[in-house]
Amino acid sequence: MVNNIPVYAHRGASAYVLENSMEAFEKAIALHADGIELDVQCSKEGTVFVYHDLNLKRLTGVDKFIHDCTDEELCNFRIGRRTFFRFIGNKRIPTFEKVLEWANKHNVKLNIELKESLIDNLDPMIRLLKSQSLPKGSHVSSFHDVLLEKIKKECPHVETAIIVTRKFDWAALDAMKHIDAVHAHKRYYKPRFLQICEKAKKPMRFYAIDGKEAFLQRPHPVVAGWITDFPDRLAKKQPNRKKKV
Repeated sequence: MVNNIPVYAHRGASAYVLENSMEAFEKAIALHADGIELDVQCSKEGTVFVYHDLNLKRLTGVDKFIHDCTDEELCNFRIGRRTFFRFIGNKRIPTFEKVLEWANKHNVKLNIELKESLIDNLDPMIRLLKSQSLPKGSHVSSFHDVLLEKIKKECPHVETAIIVTRKFDWAALDAMKHIDAVHAHKRYYKPRFLQICEKAKKPMRFYAIDGKEAFLQRPHPVVAGWITDFPDRLAKKQPNRKKKV
């Protein structure tokens, strides 16, 4: 069965290149990803940066929260998994505007995950979504429903996706009019959850996909995307899909 389900590279091609770096995003497209999953947070000055952890220590060695850093600090930090790689490399934390400009230039879908640090500081992201155009097929996602409610209220044109956890109330999904789609770990690829989303007319995207899953061959019609560290593996599962050059 031939399918053409979009493939989103999780933090870029993070299995091969440092996560959430411009290099990881460029590598993902070289490996035929259709889109990029990335994480956004705000600096002390309200600039939106692309970074996963609330604390910078894991990739910069600096024990400091992003929201306590100035733009200058964040732009100057070198990132890497180890001190050695930070020392010899020149990878930096990109701003969301830089990534967005690149994505629009190359027509790359964005899955923009809103981190919890934005709960008290979402206005900078809202301003960006109102003033800038997202590539076709882009959307915002979050574990935090309050963020998605605010986005849908201020930017009704932007697609929203809730990332579900074990505590999620599936019975309430149909009534969540501010939610357009559901993102879930692949363990939720089960008839019960697929049917709930199909009935609610909310497409699903699944993450933690490694390319070995049996359901990739005959995906349920409600599936709208695969989120993976290995976009090249997913491309091989869909050999007839249109690939980016």
